[in-house]
Amino acid sequence: MSREMLSTANSAILIPALNEALRIREVASAALAQCAHVIVVDDGSDDGTADQIADLPVTVIRHPQRLGKGAALRSGFAEAQRRGLRGVMTMDGDGQHSAEDFPRLLAAANRHPGCIIIGARLRKRANQPTIRRIGNDFGDWGIAWGCGFQLVDSQSGQRFYPASVFTLSDVPGEGFVFEAQLLISAARKLGARVVAVPIETRYAGDHAAGTFRKSHFRLVRDLWNITSHVVRQVLRQGHLWQVRRRIRAQPPLIDDPDGEFASIASASAREPG
Repeated sequence: MSREMLSTANSAILIPALNEALRIREVASAALAQCAHVIVVDDGSDDGTADQIADLPVTVIRHPQRLGKGAALRSGFAEAQRRGLRGVMTMDGDGQHSAEDFPRLLAAANRHPGCIIIGARLRKRANQPTIRRIGNDFGDWGIAWGCGFQLVDSQSGQRFYPASVFTLSDVPGEGFVFEAQLLISAARKLGARVVAVPIETRYAGDHAAGTFRKSHFRLVRDLWNITSHVVRQVLRQGHLWQVRRRIRAQPPLIDDPDGEFASIASASAREPG
C-alpha cells in the first residue's frame, strides 16, 4: 500500500496564542494564505486575542483560563485528529515565524516520513541574542540525551508533526516541557528522528519597539524545568556510556539540499558528547 503524501489539504497550521492581540491577525491571515486548516488555541488571553480574528475562517479553541503551552498544543492536536488530518505545523502567534515556511517544512516531511521537522533558526544566527543562543545550545545538548541522537534548535516553536507523533497518548509534561517531551517520546516510542529545515526568524531587536511582545519563554526557569525533566528520565534509563556513544554516532539531520549548513553536522560528529 502506498504511503499517503502530506499536503495542504490533509495538514493544518496550529497557532497557540496567549495575549497575542498585537500580531495574531497578521499571523493567522498569513497562515490562511498557505493552508485552509488553521487552528488557533487562545490559552486564556485577556487582551482580546480572539476578537482580532473573529471574522477570519479559522477554528478558534478558547481555554477559559491560562493552562500553558502544553495544554494549548494538546487541544490543537486533538482538533486535528478529530478532523482526520495527517500533519500539523505549529508556529508561535507573536510573528517571529513565517507561515511562508510551511511548504518547505511540508516538503521535508514528505522526504523524511515519520520524522519531526523543526524550523531551525540557523540563518542569521548572529541576530539571535547571545544568551538565548547559548541557552538553545544547552537545551539541544540536554534533549539529545533524552532522544539518543543530536539535533539542532530543539527550542524552536515552528515544527511539523506527522499524525503518528501528534496523536501520541500519555506524553507527560506541561508548558514548554511538553514540546521537549514530545521529541523524546517520539524518538523512544516510534523511533522517529528530528530533521532541521533552516529558517530565518525575527527578534524584537531587529524591529521597532512594540512590534513584538516579550517572549513567554523564560530562559533560566524554562530551561531548568526542561533539563531537570530530561535528566530524571536519563538517569532512570541508565546505561549512560552507551547512550553517549549512540548520540555521538548520530549527528543532526539537516534537510539542506544546497549543503549550506553541512558543516554543522560534520562538526557535531567530531565533538565529544
